[in-house]
Amino acid sequence: MADTSKQPASAPARRKAGRHRGEGQWAAGHFTPLNGNEQTKKDDDGLNVRTRIETIYAHRGFESIDPADLRGRMRWWGLYTQRRPGISGGKTAILEPEELDDEYFMLRVRIDGGQLTTQQLRTIGEISQEFARGTADITDRQNVQFHWIRIEDMPEIWRRLEGVGLSTTEACGDTPRVILGSPVAGIAADEIIDGTPAIDEIHRRVIGNPAYSNLPRKFKTAVSGSPLLDVAHEINDVAFVGVHHPELGPGFDVWVGGGLSTNPKLGVRLGAWVPREEVADVHEGIVSIFRDYGYRRLRTRARIKFLVADWGPEKFRQVLEDEYLLRKMADGPAPETPAEQWRDHIGVHEQRDGAYYVGFAPRVGRVDGGTLSKIADLAESHGSGRVRTTAEQKMIILDVAGDQVDSLTDSLEALDLTARPSVFRRGTMACTGIEFCKLAIVETKARGSSLIDELEHRLPDFDEPVTINVNGCPNSCARIQVADIGLKGQLVTDSDGEQVEGYQVHLGGSLGLEPGFGRKVRGLKVTATELPDYIERVLLNFQEQREDGERFAQWAARAEEGALK
Repeated sequence: MADTSKQPASAPARRKAGRHRGEGQWAAGHFTPLNGNEQTKKDDDGLNVRTRIETIYAHRGFESIDPADLRGRMRWWGLYTQRRPGISGGKTAILEPEELDDEYFMLRVRIDGGQLTTQQLRTIGEISQEFARGTADITDRQNVQFHWIRIEDMPEIWRRLEGVGLSTTEACGDTPRVILGSPVAGIAADEIIDGTPAIDEIHRRVIGNPAYSNLPRKFKTAVSGSPLLDVAHEINDVAFVGVHHPELGPGFDVWVGGGLSTNPKLGVRLGAWVPREEVADVHEGIVSIFRDYGYRRLRTRARIKFLVADWGPEKFRQVLEDEYLLRKMADGPAPETPAEQWRDHIGVHEQRDGAYYVGFAPRVGRVDGGTLSKIADLAESHGSGRVRTTAEQKMIILDVAGDQVDSLTDSLEALDLTARPSVFRRGTMACTGIEFCKLAIVETKARGSSLIDELEHRLPDFDEPVTINVNGCPNSCARIQVADIGLKGQLVTDSDGEQVEGYQVHLGGSLGLEPGFGRKVRGLKVTATELPDYIERVLLNFQEQREDGERFAQWAARAEEGALK
């Protein structure tokens, strides 16, 4: 493919890109930084901050950290300052960054494809216990996040992670983030194609490469050859989805421009079929388009979804082929609609080799280091050396012999990690929330967990697949717009006229079967205290009014507003 290693100072002149001439696109000659973030990246590549952490900050402590590193470049190595305890949600948008910052960090470990050995999982557990006060959250992008990390401990943490082949490189920042992958890649009996070699090659070429370490904003990638479409491909910046081409055989369908946050957009197909050995070429071309043509003037428009929306898929594909790949891609089919609504691989499933994999459900992704070490022990004692994380904050143990399955599921159950979860345990996700996140307005993890308990008690026989996603702010890290019941944290006024924690409700969002964003009911806001009553009421209305075979999202789209309140 074309050489894409150019830096802005040496970028060749290109034609101007569309009608947005003032968007800060390098390809249009707009190299002058147009906001503080662009200036920070121009001053020094975020990849370079690691040397300062190891040689200066880890020795001199938090107070020695340059503010541009602290709130900018450290993200290139997976580090965010966490929220100072005791600051209410009403202060989130009012206080200055230095007033919100605690002297501890969240550290994100990237787990590309969700693939872990038991040795790696045990190392994560040990780091959690020794350096992170036991914290370890599984995210909906297959990563693990620690909290309470001290800058002084980072050199030792990196030494241990990298000693077992793990990394925090570009886990955050304006970079190519973790590459989502099917957690059952290479072992699922119904797999169309194994995307693991493509993930490995993308990682080799792109991650830590200075040619791609200064993007307009974050860049999210997903690769899956599963017919369950198990990586939320519709809401990634770029996704490669397994398909059977009628003449060319198994390969990948290419999607671009998905993303949520405050301006959600579903990805669009380029109509192109790509063989596995060319996925990394196409990915490198697309990330290069984002680097060169992406909008840098305003952070709020700096995601690739805005470029794709302005260009359209036809122009995007043409630029990709003509200026970056220097060849045409084959036309190809769209993926088939998955037969199941659940895409999380929970339960016991037979692998293609006759062994079994077991998917189980932590509560809203929240575990602890001791539990992770016990999971590694259980996997090994039942014959497995491999575990996986999923894009739904769940985990999977692979390669279990048939006569070991019952013992494993019973042992997991004893850790409150059930392979037979209720609908509510299985379908509820939550972001980090106000406990640690500087952007959050409300609590999420504890509330999500208590909500599971309450709904299990109130609706013990409810068995329709329903997703409930709890988010602490408008940024949708927990994918509220594409949940059956999406809860966006905000302050609301209760019956006594007091401002309290609550949620704006989105109803009937979905991915996979009929992708679309949830419906917002006019004036519907629910206090945190009212939440269990509200969800119980809506689910009972659904049970009473649904037609045969009708999913929650279909019902919510047609229901009268009164049934949704």
